[in-house]
Parts: sequence; structure tokens; C-alpha cells
Amino acid sequence: MSKKFTVSALIAAAMLAISGTTVSADVPESSDPIKVILNDWTGQLFSAKVAGGLLEKMGYNIEYVSAGALPQHAGLAQGNLHFQTEVWSNNVGDLYPKAVESGDIVVVGNLGLEPKEGWIYPPYMEEKCPGLPDYKALYECAQAFAAADTFPEGRLITYPADWGTRSRDVVAAIGLPFKAIPGGSEGAMVAELTSAQAAEAPILMMMWQPHWIFAAHDFNWVEWNATEGECVEETQEKDTACGFAQATVNKVAWSGLEEKWPAAFKMLTLMSLTNSDENAAILQVDNESRDVDDVAAEWIANNEARWKPWIDAAMM
Repeated sequence: MSKKFTVSALIAAAMLAISGTTVSADVPESSDPIKVILNDWTGQLFSAKVAGGLLEKMGYNIEYVSAGALPQHAGLAQGNLHFQTEVWSNNVGDLYPKAVESGDIVVVGNLGLEPKEGWIYPPYMEEKCPGLPDYKALYECAQAFAAADTFPEGRLITYPADWGTRSRDVVAAIGLPFKAIPGGSEGAMVAELTSAQAAEAPILMMMWQPHWIFAAHDFNWVEWNATEGECVEETQEKDTACGFAQATVNKVAWSGLEEKWPAAFKMLTLMSLTNSDENAAILQVDNESRDVDDVAAEWIANNEARWKPWIDAAMM
């Protein structure tokens, strides 16, 4: 029985043929939209738009869906959402590992980033809190980081509430005299960091890299004890605290994606981005007020040598 192909699929195939990319008349295997997840930090928005843009080049219908970093896992497990470029392995909640173990969520592979997470502060705080960057100094100088609403405890700005409670868990586990205050969003956290630094005001914040803030400003990381194996954040103790487990950043998918859109799945397994890719993109979006869609499209236009082999291999 012969197959019928959509006009969009034929146009996509023609465009790929013109660019020298291998094409297949079987792609897209379904005209149903692949629902790509958007979270609320710039690096993830960039990687999601790159993934979606490449899938569109292959002829797929893409729908972007905003979802919280923890609630998204239920949508993936149920097949209401289909692909996520960035699941940080140490910020996943309880549902994610169970869904991976059961096969409802499939780990497609590592995105290629080399991340770091922890607490940062401006260098001038070392004068107000002697003993930094050692975390134990924070017990003695919590008031140096205090605010009117936390005094005499120090003020620690943590990830937004729907990203989990990791910093709060560490504070509670090691009895640190700080109050953990969730940031409103990535943008709000960065604005508070830059404002505090300009005024040389006290600030301690949970942060991650890759992020443009480390290219534009000088911040130091709180240092913890080395540990063998994984750092278990919720059960560590004051004298031997290891701080935070360091993440891998994985691409994950609904378990049915490979069967329904096999070429898309193959391309997504091959797709990779580096810290340099994301740092440059984040700098343009957050510092230069460029639209993330335009930045992602520009990356695709300038990096055909990177992504063309991914599509070629997927379309064979």
C-alpha cells in the first residue's frame, strides 16, 4: 500500500536535498506534533529551541510546551509531553527515577554540558566573613549575610520553588543558621546578584554553570568536603558536609517517541551542545536582550557542520 506524504514533508525534503543533507520520504513518520518542553531558565530555552529547530528542518511538526522542572516528569511519563533537552540529574524529585526505572521515561543521552552547582558569593564578602570559601565559616558569620527579614540568620537565595528544595535540605541537615529564600525566577536571581555586587551588598545564592554571569562578573564558590561516591544532600552532617551532588545533564523522552518518530529520536540521541554554546547564547539573551528564538536560529545557521551529520545519520 502506497504512503501519502504531506506538503510540509515534501517541502522539508526538498530543502534538505538542496542543502546536501540526506533525506527520506518516510520522514516525518507522523504529522502529530512533537511536544518539546520549555523550562524557565535561558540555557534550557536555548537548547530546546535548537532541538525543535533541527526537528523542523527534518519536516516534523513541533509544539513547545512550558512545564515546571518537577511537574514535567508526569507529562513525559504519560505521553502528554515528548522531549526535554535538559534534566539535571541532581534536581529531579521522586517521580523521575521511578519513571525511568519503569521505562515510562527514556534517557536519550547526555547533552554534553559540564555543569557545576553550589553556593556563590562576591569576593568582597571574604572580608566580612573570614574563613570563606570554607563552608564552616558561614556558621560564624551568618549575620554578615543577614537581611531585615532573616536577622539574626543569614539570607540564602535558593532556586525557584518548583525546582526543588535542595539548598533548604542542606541547611536543615547541617544546622546552618541561614534562612533559605526561593528566587522568583532565573532572571530575578541574576538581577539580585548584579544589584548586590554593584552596591557591594551581602549576598549568598545557589547558582549553576554554564551561565553567562561567570563570564561577566567575579564570583567565588563555597567549598565543601570531598567525598567518595555521591554526595547525599539530605543526610550529610556539619563536620563532614559535602554540599551538593554535581549533575549530569540528560536529554530525556517519552517512552513512545522512538516508535512513533524514529528518525527524530535518532537525531536527538546525537544532538549535543557545549558550555561555550550555552554561555554565548545566554549572554546574548540575558545581557543583550535578544530573543531566544533568534539566537537559536542563528546558532543553527552558523553550525551546519555540527548538526548536519546528526540529521544525515537519522534520515538514513
